[in-house]
Amino acid sequence: MPPKQSTQPSPPSPTESANGSQPASERHTQDGRTQDTSYELPGGNLRKSLTIIGRTIRKEPRVYTAAILISSTFGLFTVAIGRVIGWITDTKLIPILSGEQSGHSIWLGGAVLLAVIIGLVLSIAFRRISASYGVFNMQAHHRQELSKKFTTLEPKWHGKSSAGKLLAHVSSDAEAATAVFNPLPFMLGSVVMLVVSFVMLLAVDVWLAFAAMLIVPVMIAANLMFQKYMTPAIERAQRLRGEVSEVAHESFEGATLVKSLGTRNQEERRFSEKTQELRAANVRVGIVRAMFDPLIEALPNVGSLLVMVVGVWRLSQGAVGPGDIVTAAYLLSLFAVPVRTFGWVLADMPRSVVGWNRVATVVDTQPQIVPGSLHVARSSSVPLSVSFEHVGYTITDDSADVTLLGDVSFVAPAGKTTVLMGRTGAGKTIAVSMIARLWDPTSGTVRLGTHDVRELSRTSLSGVVSFVSQGSFVFEDSIRENVTLGHDYSDDEVWEALEVAQLATFTRRQTQQLDTPLGEGGSNLSGGQRQRLAIARAIVRRPAVLVLDDATSALDPQVEQAILSGISKVGETTVVMVAYRSASAQRADQIVFLDEGRIVGSGTHIELLESLEQYRELVNAYDNNDVELEVDADE
Repeated sequence: MPPKQSTQPSPPSPTESANGSQPASERHTQDGRTQDTSYELPGGNLRKSLTIIGRTIRKEPRVYTAAILISSTFGLFTVAIGRVIGWITDTKLIPILSGEQSGHSIWLGGAVLLAVIIGLVLSIAFRRISASYGVFNMQAHHRQELSKKFTTLEPKWHGKSSAGKLLAHVSSDAEAATAVFNPLPFMLGSVVMLVVSFVMLLAVDVWLAFAAMLIVPVMIAANLMFQKYMTPAIERAQRLRGEVSEVAHESFEGATLVKSLGTRNQEERRFSEKTQELRAANVRVGIVRAMFDPLIEALPNVGSLLVMVVGVWRLSQGAVGPGDIVTAAYLLSLFAVPVRTFGWVLADMPRSVVGWNRVATVVDTQPQIVPGSLHVARSSSVPLSVSFEHVGYTITDDSADVTLLGDVSFVAPAGKTTVLMGRTGAGKTIAVSMIARLWDPTSGTVRLGTHDVRELSRTSLSGVVSFVSQGSFVFEDSIRENVTLGHDYSDDEVWEALEVAQLATFTRRQTQQLDTPLGEGGSNLSGGQRQRLAIARAIVRRPAVLVLDDATSALDPQVEQAILSGISKVGETTVVMVAYRSASAQRADQIVFLDEGRIVGSGTHIELLESLEQYRELVNAYDNNDVELEVDADE
């Protein structure tokens, strides 16, 4: 199911540029106000990386403050183990071995070491828990922002965006955008470990510290080389993840088409090609990491060997003790931990930048239709008129202007039925979609009563207009929830809407009746039943204006007539519908006939039959091909 409150796409702001675009730095809230924030990452790679870290920590300050503090505590406990081991060596082990102390004194050292180990274990557990909270909270935030944008952007944008890409945004891209935050608290805490280790090495012996520091420039050079090869490899792999998701979704959604046309081999080949590209990209990432990780593992060990050599020399001079050498060697081995965490962060950062930017391409997209601010209280018993005043709609295609509607003017009287007719491509769907603000005219005005639809808030508009399209979407939920969409309608109101939509008999035959699950996309309903369900969900709202965009095309004429007759019995409403059959036209109080985006005639069915040849040809063509089916209305 979608969000419980219905949403409608929104209208263009008066401050829009001529092409309908808006600055990426402005984002609109639900009531149409703008915010000067942008999801896009500014600057070069380094600045983008720092911006991601800064934004995420600001978004989850408590979680990441806790994660960093706990990780710092882990670093201190880790360093403390080395100091404790050195202390035990000098004050317990050597005196015991030389007979200066009894063996019982080792228990004190063991107790201290055990306490430090317990602290280390607890810090590891809580560090990972807090880091997980931060990662999953941010993933949820990205997905919520994407969902809000998906429901706000107009059909024109959705028509250019495949479902596969949208799914990739809310799945792999949202996860990629937060990939760096699994190791990030560990890395920031490891900085403490690195600093404390170096300070302790200096305290033990300057020469030992100098020997340990010789490997640091090598580690930095290795990280820089790693970034050079890893960044493009990660970027390619993340892009291909989205492409594989897109191809997979198309194959699944088009399963019936693939089977019926025998194109299975072509689909398998297409998917296989993309999968192999992704496999090769992931292998490339693995190869780069395989070359980098062993080097990082080996460098601290080489440093430890160097420290041991210098330590033996310093021990021979009496400058340090055996415990100091043990402590120095252990502390140097700890250098691998911060360096390794830096490597993890650097490895995941390119993926996070790519994922974040892919999310930003959606979140920063500004709707061309922004809701108005006028709230209109409306009685369910009062219908509204619909007025088109010199409405035009023009698009630019290949640098040429194409007029889809031109100077359309008519009034759909309140409480009456107005039918728009015309051949395919005449502009009927665009015209009726403007009533619900799925599109906005490029010229002229559409009014509900006395109000320009662009003035109305989203809540007011959805409370006044119910729009039913030809393609009726059904959610994977019960009949009741598909009708109410989460609103608080009683079962009596739902049954009444189902009666009008001629779906009540079918529902009563089901074992669970209103609680009957409908499967994904209404898979257990016929095309006509899905249309009737969509009509029921519109009727239950008792709209002032009911818009039917060829919403009865899958119904036989008898059922269509029963539905149109029943609508007036529920409550007075203005009906504006796109239709083709003469049976629908005969019930209309007014018919508006469009041809190539312009009104070429209007009147009653009889008047147009007598005066307009185009209307007569269209009606006769459909009537001659109609097959009268004597079936039960709910079959």
